[in-house]
Amino acid sequence: MGKFVLIWWWIIGVFTAPITLADSMEINVNPLVKSVLLQEIIDDASAHDSIALSNQTYLGNAIINKPLTLIGHPRSIIDAQGQGSAITIASNDVNIKQLNILNWGDDQYELNAGILINDGMTNIVITDNVLTGDGFGIRADNTQHIEISHNLISGDAERFVLDRGDGIYLKRVDHAVINGNVIKDVRDGVYLESGKHSLVTNNQFSKQQYGIHYMYTEDDEAFNNAATKVDGGYALMNSKRINLHHNQVNGAAIFGVLLNMTNDSDVHANHVNNIVNANPKMPTGDEGKSMFIYGARDNRVYNNEFAKSEIGIYMAMGGEGNQIYRNQFINNQAHVKYVGDTIVEWSHKEQGNYWSGFIGWDRTGDGFSEQAYQPSDHLDRLYWLYPEAHFLLKSPVASLLRWTQQQFQIMPEAGVMDSFPMMSPAAKSSIGYAAELADYPYVNSNIVSTIQSSEHSLNK
Repeated sequence: MGKFVLIWWWIIGVFTAPITLADSMEINVNPLVKSVLLQEIIDDASAHDSIALSNQTYLGNAIINKPLTLIGHPRSIIDAQGQGSAITIASNDVNIKQLNILNWGDDQYELNAGILINDGMTNIVITDNVLTGDGFGIRADNTQHIEISHNLISGDAERFVLDRGDGIYLKRVDHAVINGNVIKDVRDGVYLESGKHSLVTNNQFSKQQYGIHYMYTEDDEAFNNAATKVDGGYALMNSKRINLHHNQVNGAAIFGVLLNMTNDSDVHANHVNNIVNANPKMPTGDEGKSMFIYGARDNRVYNNEFAKSEIGIYMAMGGEGNQIYRNQFINNQAHVKYVGDTIVEWSHKEQGNYWSGFIGWDRTGDGFSEQAYQPSDHLDRLYWLYPEAHFLLKSPVASLLRWTQQQFQIMPEAGVMDSFPMMSPAAKSSIGYAAELADYPYVNSNIVSTIQSSEHSLNK
């Protein structure tokens, strides 16, 4: 059993007090020293010790090269003094808890981070910390089995967003669990590249480029996350078998969900609202999109809400081969923008989508109209070319033209067609996921309880 090393400051005049505990190391501490090198504390500890730090400042740039648990009491400060990484983990089986880590370097090429996990280090748990600084918040490469939970990570709001480090950056990391973190003022909240089997849940993202950014990853899951005041919510790029569900995006500028060159993934039960680009760079093509599908195939998009955005779904460049059904398009300026030259069917097994503003009939009473709906017709394309005429979209003349087209069943040459539009919005999905966390041995019972509570609130 590892020793328990207690670093405690007891200030009585200029008195130096030895501290002795049963089965612990005896350490003499000089109370006149305002800060101490964290590295010295680590070097004095044995493998598998638990080190409880006092409520004071420790100088960082420390390397943990043995299995240890490092605990703040109640919140110790680790100051990297503006250079390098505050803490570098160079051992397996390391826990870091309840620390206030700040002022690390901003050299991303040198991998400056609040906590840097060296290649190959496994079984790392980072929980209940506050990290404030430039560079990366937490970075790991070429490893597996990492849990990063309940941390507050903040970057530099004054920097241009692409000059900031990512909140959590994991490259070639398998079986990572990222839960319950609050991340703001960074580049990407969570950046995952070339890894597998990650779980990202219950996180909050704000004032950054993307909330979650997948690149070349496989078999990942993300749910119960919330992103606001971001450029984009969740970016799935060049990835496979991503399960993105029960997430929220509100107030993004460019997109809520991006499917770019991503295949065989499920995007469902997400709520995407108010995606509006207040400062578009171009007259067209840069509008806010609830969802952007670009060169992605064989994905399933269902039971999502896309609302109050400039465009519900923007699809282009080979995005036709996906199943899109049972989604709700509500009060968007344009529900669909499709750049292509074929007819694309957006229904599955005679179940289409709900479109606010659509008027049809349901003779069978199954909740789906027998009248097909084309959300991107010739009038929509006219408005895309001449956005200044958008105020005419809901004019009586435009409504008459659309009604006439529906009555004569004019078959379009290209565009999105929903042959079985829903007559009313669908109820929110009610699916439980807390039980699935049994597959992730590094998730504790408090996390499962939090997820169960979130599911209950979501399904009210």
